[in-house]
Amino acid sequence: MKSLKTNLVIAGALAIAIGGFSQAAFSQAADPVIGQWKTIDDKTGQARSIVKVEEVGGVLQGTIMQTFPNPNEKPLTHCNACTDHRKDQPIVGMKIMTGLKKDKAGHWSGGEILDPKEGKIYKVKVATEDGKKLEVRGFIGISLIGRTQTWVREQ
Repeated sequence: MKSLKTNLVIAGALAIAIGGFSQAAFSQAADPVIGQWKTIDDKTGQARSIVKVEEVGGVLQGTIMQTFPNPNEKPLTHCNACTDHRKDQPIVGMKIMTGLKKDKAGHWSGGEILDPKEGKIYKVKVATEDGKKLEVRGFIGISLIGRTQTWVREQ
């Protein structure tokens, strides 16, 4: 009876250890662009929203989870300026970044990003050096013609 108890304790400890190693390996393997990011307006420096960036089927996408209205403007709750299927849809819950794929160098590009305020769609690429700040480059045509926002990881 004693050896059965000992074996159960050892088996339980092994299961916990293996689970812990698996969790550690999973968190290390996660791409640093994955997570929730606070978007910062590059013109005003104000926080505008929280965007959840996730990889689905090898493609990166970003969804607005929360917005921070500018007290000097009428709150933007729906994408009134959109011209595609997102026309008049609620901003919160909207996919604004789609189609980014990772290249051989590990960079995410080739997708599109929507500016819900203007209703315009731009090509996009994203990168992070330290996992704390996400450089989001929206552009028309070539990357030189565009602008970059720095998003901050939401804790």
